[in-house]
Amino acid sequence: MVKRDKAFYRAPMKIVAISDTHERHKLITLPDGDVLVHAGDITKNGSIDAIREFAAFMQQAPHTHKIVIAGNHDFCFENELTGEAEEILRQSGVIYLRDSGVTIDGVKFWGSPWQPWFFDWAFNLQRGSELAEKWALIPEDTNVLITHGPPYEVSDCTIEGLHVGCEELSKRIEQLHHLKLHIFGHIHEGYGIVKLGGVTYANASICDVRYRPVNAPLTLFA
Repeated sequence: MVKRDKAFYRAPMKIVAISDTHERHKLITLPDGDVLVHAGDITKNGSIDAIREFAAFMQQAPHTHKIVIAGNHDFCFENELTGEAEEILRQSGVIYLRDSGVTIDGVKFWGSPWQPWFFDWAFNLQRGSELAEKWALIPEDTNVLITHGPPYEVSDCTIEGLHVGCEELSKRIEQLHHLKLHIFGHIHEGYGIVKLGGVTYANASICDVRYRPVNAPLTLFA
């Protein structure tokens, strides 16, 4: 008889993904799931009070695990308020990831807030080597990748028809042979799910291009 690893029999993990809520989280109806993921842009302009309100919302969510990364609007995670903002989330039972990871029931998550330079917002880096250095930190055995911005030419097309995703992120994803799911937001127009090369890409932006919270949370499995 062949002895199977117990992980072989693990039921699929149900992940509920949201992003780009911009302080409109109270208008969202969250489906049940094992893990709730927010891929950044919690706030409008990085207010610490907005983080406190969001943390209370996350604390009340019924999901067993909650993971959050910051986005380009979330200045309080990059300026002198960083420590306070992170502690508010921790005290509410939220796992905050910034170029770091967590393993939940054998599924390996990695989160990172960076994106190609976008006006003068938070977590901006220049295209090329600056971003490549951040993506090189992603472990090769990552199963679920959470970034704020999309990879190049995947759910990254703006209303003007421009592809603004990160080329270096795309290159790194090609090297992640255990990757099953990539969750992001940032480009509101790109909302939805795309499956390419064995990876499910989920742009979970709740707000549309006019910042109206019209999109539903995405339910995914890992």
